[in-house]
Amino acid sequence: MNYCQSCGSAVNLSIPDGDNRVRYVCNNCGGIHYENPKIVAGSLPVWENRVLLCKRAIEPRNDYWTLPAGFMENGETLEQAAARESVEEANASLENMRLYTVVSLPHISQVYMMFLADLKNTDFYPGEESLETKLFAEEDIPWDTLAFKTIHFTLEHFFVDRKKGVFPLHNSTITKKNH
Repeated sequence: MNYCQSCGSAVNLSIPDGDNRVRYVCNNCGGIHYENPKIVAGSLPVWENRVLLCKRAIEPRNDYWTLPAGFMENGETLEQAAARESVEEANASLENMRLYTVVSLPHISQVYMMFLADLKNTDFYPGEESLETKLFAEEDIPWDTLAFKTIHFTLEHFFVDRKKGVFPLHNSTITKKNH
C-alpha cells in the first residue's frame, strides 16, 4: 500500500500507539489501514455415498479438482458465501449445511471454512469457473489431481468420519512447510 484510502496521502509502515503490529499509517490524517486474512467459504456437497467435485477452469490450479469454494464477499454470512460458491461453480443447490472444517493458512493469510452439506438434487452442471462437475465415490476420488491441500484435508476427514457415522468439526493449520 502506498497511499491512504481515506485522504490519498502517502503511508508508512509503523506500529501505531496501543498496537503491537506493523501497520500502514497515513502521514497526513493518521488513518490506520489494517490488512486481515481472507475467508474462503465452501462446501463438501454429498449425494448418497458420493461427493461433488468441480474441475477448475481458472488459475490457480486450472484443470485440477476441488470442492466448490471461494472468497467470502462483504455483506454475506459464511453459509451464504458457501451456498453462493456452490451455485457459481457447480449450479448446485445445498441443504442441511453444517460447519465441518476450518483450516488456517497463515503463510498466505487465508482461512478456509468448509461446510458439510447435502445436495438437494443432481441437477448440477459446471459454472463459469469450472470445466466439469462430477459426483465421486470414495474409491474414485482423483487424489493426485486435487487442487489444494485444504480440499485433501476436508475429503480425508469426511471419508474417515463417514465410516464412524460422526462428523465433528475439524480445525487445523497448514503451514508453508507442510503445504
